[in-house]
Amino acid sequence: MHETSKSIFHRLHDSRYATRYFVGDGIDIGSGPDPLSQYYEFFPQMKSCRSWDLKDGDAQKMKTVADGSFDFVHSSHCLEHMRKVDVALANWVRILKRGGHLVCMVPDEDLYERGVFPSTFNPDHKHTLTIHKKKSWSPVSVNLIDLIRELPYNVVVKKIELLDATYRYGLEKRAKKRLDQTMTPVGECAIEFILQRID
Repeated sequence: MHETSKSIFHRLHDSRYATRYFVGDGIDIGSGPDPLSQYYEFFPQMKSCRSWDLKDGDAQKMKTVADGSFDFVHSSHCLEHMRKVDVALANWVRILKRGGHLVCMVPDEDLYERGVFPSTFNPDHKHTLTIHKKKSWSPVSVNLIDLIRELPYNVVVKKIELLDATYRYGLEKRAKKRLDQTMTPVGECAIEFILQRID
């Protein structure tokens, strides 16, 4: 819930978002009711940011979007809904211009699903994601390091970070039940990764 809005706080403290990542013309894949474009004034070098959601077409294929169309691609909590995350991520890089950045957030499987799949909190999740581990509890786990390594495009990893600064590790123990912390105004349970296309 409003994951793009929650991420604004850490992005305002890192000048790279305003001076490198959200520069030029971009697209926000899976923007829903919380688009990046609503924070336009915080990123003065952002010329435009097109919202892309279900009505615009299949986010996995991005068929109607030409190669090298955008200076940046943003996606918040959309990749886990794709049938084939490798195909989706490759297409999101495909539509980037050379030198452009992909800024993507996905739920961390251990903070969000926490050992239960299909997901208790979002039955449309087709995959769980982790930065990297040798073995996962999830039968549909995707290691981001492996996923990025297999991309058919040459990219540089600029950042991979577990966003758990506002995750309350003791909240469920006190509540004595499973809770979706993303439904709270502050709870982040995400991984953010930033790639730059260099070919």
